[in-house]
Amino acid sequence: MHDTPTILVPIRILEGESIPEGVPELLANAHVVLLGYHVVPDQTATDQARTQFEDQAVRRLDDFTSMLEEAGATVDSKLVFTHDGQDTIDRTSEEHDCLAVLIPNATKPPETVLVAVRGIVGADRFVRVLSGLFASTDVGITLYHLAAADETDADVETLLDAVRTRLVEQGVDADSIATEVARGDEPLDLIAEAGSDYDAIVMGESDPSVTTLLFGMRAEQVAKQFLGPVLVIQHEPTEEAESETE
Repeated sequence: MHDTPTILVPIRILEGESIPEGVPELLANAHVVLLGYHVVPDQTATDQARTQFEDQAVRRLDDFTSMLEEAGATVDSKLVFTHDGQDTIDRTSEEHDCLAVLIPNATKPPETVLVAVRGIVGADRFVRVLSGLFASTDVGITLYHLAAADETDADVETLLDAVRTRLVEQGVDADSIATEVARGDEPLDLIAEAGSDYDAIVMGESDPSVTTLLFGMRAEQVAKQFLGPVLVIQHEPTEEAESETE
């Protein structure tokens, strides 16, 4: 059956970011890697910043950890003072083998989730996250596909049926899974618009670096328009990336 998915939640711990309302319930069945990080100016030593701000940061991180644990999640918290926030997020995600990264906007306790399915490649990671988070819940899952110009209706049906079948095999109630298909030239706008009727969006990254998505690219653009939490499913690590990590 389904396993507990590992989800990275990065928080700028000293810049007013927090765990928004509804996020603990969204991640209740996850193993959360809670990354509290603070970007230090290049001219300041990270050890110096840690000495000055560690106590304050630890208190905030402990509060956020408690919020997630009370909702049911298991939490591995990590505090980092860094010169490069993007590199820290990427490295932490790789070290902990995270399936997804959360852009943690506020929501209500989730009842419905929109899942932007691009193709069968990478679908295994979508299935692992969705089944792990929602198989034991009443959350409704809508598989949403933006069809390309050369995709036939039969192609789309085959794709969505395959993902649906794999979710059911992993314990998701078939009656809780719906499908929706759209066509258009503005995919980010269409996803955000469709997501307005849902409590969270799940989408894949379209760039090898998840940090590109978190710091100003596609997933964050969707999150800004949608205003709710966005779970970004990461690419499978390449052999080259795994070798570098080792």
